[in-house]
Amino acid sequence: MFLGTYTPKLDDKGRLTLPAKFREALEDGVMVSKGQDHSLAIYTREAFAEKVRKLTEASRSNPVARSYIRQLGAGTDEQKLDGQGRITLSPDHRRYADLERNVVVNGSIEFIEIWNEDAWARYSSESEQSFSDAVDESLEGIL
Repeated sequence: MFLGTYTPKLDDKGRLTLPAKFREALEDGVMVSKGQDHSLAIYTREAFAEKVRKLTEASRSNPVARSYIRQLGAGTDEQKLDGQGRITLSPDHRRYADLERNVVVNGSIEFIEIWNEDAWARYSSESEQSFSDAVDESLEGIL
């Protein structure tokens, strides 16, 4: 389970040091993909395999599903943490998420999100009230 918000720096080579408390769960490698809201998503290999398993059940005749599957497959990179707990984010991933030096790394329960610092501040501010106001009906019974 991935929890918390961290603000590591992206170095000049596109390397990102992941929070120490996440590293043990990620030691077998990670899958870095384009995420929602122009963030990046980091999955354990097992969690990504489960996501892919579910996606294989989608009909490729559905243009929305087909597009999502293509974007996910083309936009995912397998990485191993180096000795300092870093991964290298590809230029395409950095462009997609508009990542520069200051980034935000969020635990998103079953995966990790990487955000542009300013984009996260805007998103967090805009969604804070809806989080506070959340009701069971709008979240399909998970509260």
